[in-house]
Amino acid sequence: MTFRFLAPLFVALMAAGCQTAAPPNIVIILADDMGYSDIGAYGGEISTPHLDRLAEDGLRFRQFYNAGRCCPTRASLLTGQYPHQVGMGAMVSSLGSDPTAGPYQGYLSDQSLTIAEALRRAQYRTYMSGKWHVGEKPEHWPRQRGFDRYFGLISGASSYYEIIRDQPRVRQMALDDDLWDPPADGFYMTDAFTEYAVRFLEEHAHGAPSHPFFLYVAYTAPHWPLHAPPEVVERYLGRYDMGWDSLRAQRHRRMLDLGIIDERYELSPRPAGLDAWARASDKEDWSLRMAVYAAMVDRMDQGIGQILEQLAAMDALENTLLFFLSDNGGCAESVEGRALHDATKAPGERGSYVAYQEAWANASNTPFRLYKQWAHEGGIATPFIVHWPEGIVRPGRIANSPGHVIDLMSTVLDAAGMDGLPTEGSSLVPLFESAQAEIAPRTLYWEHIGNRAVREGSRKLVLNRRLEEWELYDLDDDPTELRDLAPLLPAEARRLEDKWHAWARRVGVFDRDG
Repeated sequence: MTFRFLAPLFVALMAAGCQTAAPPNIVIILADDMGYSDIGAYGGEISTPHLDRLAEDGLRFRQFYNAGRCCPTRASLLTGQYPHQVGMGAMVSSLGSDPTAGPYQGYLSDQSLTIAEALRRAQYRTYMSGKWHVGEKPEHWPRQRGFDRYFGLISGASSYYEIIRDQPRVRQMALDDDLWDPPADGFYMTDAFTEYAVRFLEEHAHGAPSHPFFLYVAYTAPHWPLHAPPEVVERYLGRYDMGWDSLRAQRHRRMLDLGIIDERYELSPRPAGLDAWARASDKEDWSLRMAVYAAMVDRMDQGIGQILEQLAAMDALENTLLFFLSDNGGCAESVEGRALHDATKAPGERGSYVAYQEAWANASNTPFRLYKQWAHEGGIATPFIVHWPEGIVRPGRIANSPGHVIDLMSTVLDAAGMDGLPTEGSSLVPLFESAQAEIAPRTLYWEHIGNRAVREGSRKLVLNRRLEEWELYDLDDDPTELRDLAPLLPAEARRLEDKWHAWARRVGVFDRDG
């Protein structure tokens, strides 16, 4: 476990191992509920030229994992620990609740150390723009966890056009330590996150140019509700009239052409109970929903382009270590019954409140099975792009070593010259420095609301809480989890299950229930 009171020691470690080169600036960009195949660099048809350029000039990971859902992934990203170790084993606690402290308390543990807290004590300036979602009360907000400046959405999913104070779960936005309300007109959440990210960089260039910086940009796009500017939606109208079956097949072919997958990655079958496009009703509505979703990703990429322009204007892009990933796979949830939805509004418009649901989520997660919340690959696999012109050899490569969101803190602090820090993750820096390097063998774990998994080498044991039976896959031969080996290898399944239970006891899984 990493503790906040160890931070002065980290500063001393950095000083003892100081490097001749200037420490890199750090930028982490997190998408919300975006699937593995949505962006162009991973086979998607959505226009994402800025992310695609980062991939071409950087490093893409074929196998990179998040923690399966919004809050747990954000907790691991910020601390380098498994979610349960820092109080985020489930979801964020509500504003008025008084949760019991522990693995499921619903806010970041006071004894955890965030990337921002560590880097600020190493003379970095720290900024965040976007969705926080790891603590609703002011004492748990970003400025209390190491960020010099903050703008964004403290809470989870919200309208992109407004904050509705009388909705069932109050949503909060903040600027630094104060509540912030968006203007009545002309506001779009994604654009606001970009605007403040750029503003913080501009302020840094004028006020602290001799210091390195850490910028964390946590977009809500493309999390429901489906909201996007009409001029962006218009670019995609009719694009998805071919339906989800054809879209999955097209993406799968492009992924093979790009080399992000190979022939081992069989396209998983359409889930039982999910209609073929030919039998779907309301095709026009379905096509529009996916068009709005695509527009949300497109607009996020435009914002990333503005951030890159600002970095270039500061002459900072070459020595900025930039990461892009998603907090979980595509989301199969339906939100149609919520009182916030005005049935007279079309998807994308202010007042609408809908999702793109399972059929399109299945396309987003091509070629994998299942979705956000599950520990199958469709829930935990994310595109992962690393860009660092001064630190990555042979840019344009695809790395095959499995990585995990717990690795980000280790990687960032290693790149900053702070070695030997007690996190759960491994530094990815060796992969940047050599095309032949691999991450040392290790075991990775997951648990969220009963969905569970453990991966050791190529073997992955995974449990769908609805079926309550462990499944065993060899991801070297079957990366899309189509052939369950548990009946054939029961001893191997039991061995991995024992490892998962030992980890669960160590990190506090299910402690709230004894």
